[in-house]
Amino acid sequence: MDAVKFEVPPELFVTAESSSFAGQLNLGTLEAGPDTYRFKKPIDWNVTVSNTGDALLVMGRAHALASVPCARCLDDFDVELDGEVEGYFLLSPDDAAPEDMEDDEFEVLGADKVLDLEPLIVAAILVEAPLVPLCREDCAGLCAQCGANLNEGPCACQAQPDDDLPRMSDGRVSPFAALKDIDFGQ
Repeated sequence: MDAVKFEVPPELFVTAESSSFAGQLNLGTLEAGPDTYRFKKPIDWNVTVSNTGDALLVMGRAHALASVPCARCLDDFDVELDGEVEGYFLLSPDDAAPEDMEDDEFEVLGADKVLDLEPLIVAAILVEAPLVPLCREDCAGLCAQCGANLNEGPCACQAQPDDDLPRMSDGRVSPFAALKDIDFGQ
C-alpha cells in the first residue's frame, strides 16, 4: 500500500481487532528548524492499527535516508532516521479522552472514518533528526577568516604565522587565545 491516508476497514471497528499496514511516503524534503533534510528515496513505514474499545491505537516504525548539510562545514552528508510511529484516535467525539493524555496527544476519528498517517510518520522522522547535524563528531568546520573547509587540511590563514596567538596542534587558534592580553594582576 502506498497511500498514507485510507478509510478504516470495517473489521477495525470491533474491539480487540487489529490490522497491519505498510507503505511508502514520498516526502521530498523536510524542514527541521534551520536544517533541510532531502530524502533520497521514499520513507518506508509499517504500522499496526488496534481497536482498544474506545479508540484506534496506531503503533509502528518509519525509516528514511536523507541528506542534510553539516552544521559546521556545510557539506552534505547522509543520515538514517528510524522513528516510532504512534497515534491515538478516539472513535467518537463523545468518547472521553484518557485521563493520562493531554489534548494534543490524541485525535478524534473523523466522520469519514479516514486515517491520515502522514503527520504521524513525519513526526516520527522529525523526532529522530539530530538537533545539530554533524557529518562527524570531530568535524573541524570552516575557517572563520577565509571560509576554507578545515576537514580538508589547514587553510592559508593558519599556515601564515603572522601573529603570536597560541595555536593548537592542528594549527587552529586556541580558544584561550582571547585571554592572552588580559591582565590578571594581583
